[in-house]
Amino acid sequence: MTNTPINRATPSPTAVARPRRTRRRTTLAASLLGISLLATACNPAAQPDPGTPGGGGGGEQGVDFAAAPTGALAISGYNPSDEVAEARSDHAEAQLADVDITLDTTSFDTQKFAAQAAAGDVPDLIRADRNLVATLADQELVQPIDECFAAHQVAPREYFYAPTVDDVTYDGAVYGVPEFFQPAALLVNTRVLEEAGLTLEDVDSSDPQAMVELGEQITELDGDNPTRLGFDADIPGSAANWMVLRGGKVQEADGRPALDSPENVETLTWMKELMDAQGGYPAIKSFKDSQDVFGNENPYSADEIGVGTWAQWYVNVLSDYEDDIEIAAVPLSDASGQPVAIAGGSAFAIPSGAENPAAACAWAVEVTSQEAWMAAGEARAAAVEEEGAINTGLFTGSPVADQAVREAFVGDSGSEQFDQVIDTYYEILSNPRTRGGSAVGEQIGNDLENAVIVTLSDESTPQEALAEAQASSMRAWEQSRAGS
Repeated sequence: MTNTPINRATPSPTAVARPRRTRRRTTLAASLLGISLLATACNPAAQPDPGTPGGGGGGEQGVDFAAAPTGALAISGYNPSDEVAEARSDHAEAQLADVDITLDTTSFDTQKFAAQAAAGDVPDLIRADRNLVATLADQELVQPIDECFAAHQVAPREYFYAPTVDDVTYDGAVYGVPEFFQPAALLVNTRVLEEAGLTLEDVDSSDPQAMVELGEQITELDGDNPTRLGFDADIPGSAANWMVLRGGKVQEADGRPALDSPENVETLTWMKELMDAQGGYPAIKSFKDSQDVFGNENPYSADEIGVGTWAQWYVNVLSDYEDDIEIAAVPLSDASGQPVAIAGGSAFAIPSGAENPAAACAWAVEVTSQEAWMAAGEARAAAVEEEGAINTGLFTGSPVADQAVREAFVGDSGSEQFDQVIDTYYEILSNPRTRGGSAVGEQIGNDLENAVIVTLSDESTPQEALAEAQASSMRAWEQSRAGS
């Protein structure tokens, strides 16, 4: 079985298993470099009105977000392919009865959006990763939506998890409607742990050295090649998360890159030690690429892992194999030992030049409303009952919706081990964190990943690799509006 890499702590937009996909290497910042100039050259009408402020939350001039939505609405990036997405879409459509809605269900594509922006023919609403929104805002390709929220009486920092709003905030204005917050935790194979003579008390991510020792103790090698990983920390995929958990950061509050701090150097040094203790990065990567992550021989059924870092969506995958696995969840903890929920996610944004921003605003607010999530929760509960499966919950991006869905639809599953896992993921939501937004967020992420890989591959030292990454991200920052 040939598999492409998967970021194991990245949330799935539909909260269910999806096929793996290859990581996009070209950064949004690079792809969008010059789009504003190209759009203006090809379509003079796309040039921003000099009287329109770049921030402040007002959106484009003349938009009445409080007006009853009518007309045609083109939405890009939303795919109602499962019962959760379909129920939410149906709810939003029912609230916008006078709107003719068209869905482009393909995922957000940088090049496609670039061509649309250049031609002055953008959709009314896009759905993209939250870490891209600030970059789009910096390029003036999406508009602020504070007045959209106000018109629909939504207080974003109260209704959504505040860090998800930080992700989509640029220059003091909010540019996106957050969607999903599926936190990562440590999924423990208790069968393997017991075999190694260890208990859940030995799984403590606030103690870096202890996790290295645990990984080395549980790992099994065939020559130089692992046949079982003791601790899969999802490296390089979760490198930024580990830096945040260890007291570092990858960017400042204003989005400026901050990759080469002493804290980050120390964390990358730990990553190298952890990987070397389990066979080294090349061998580990090869082993993980061969795993049947979504199938009958998944790492927990096949006892190929002791402890793994996984976003909540993977619990839903493993629920199909409840009889074949023995698992428990342990929260990720910061350096002080405090349990933390850390995650990314998606967001809806209204492109500059959208023909129907009022309807776009209304649809985005409705599809992320508590009512929409309750409809999704009901649909998921019905599907679970029909299949005789386990309801692992929905993690929506809103603490209000999360609580309502859990209370209404997520009860005793009949499986003690899954009840413990589900409860753990819900409990850590009380302390949510994200990386935050940056005008060069994807550039920072790619530069960090490159730094991690060259370090793990013995091509550079942690300090040198992070210094080079910082220099690259700073070059992008200095070319952005935020950094100029």
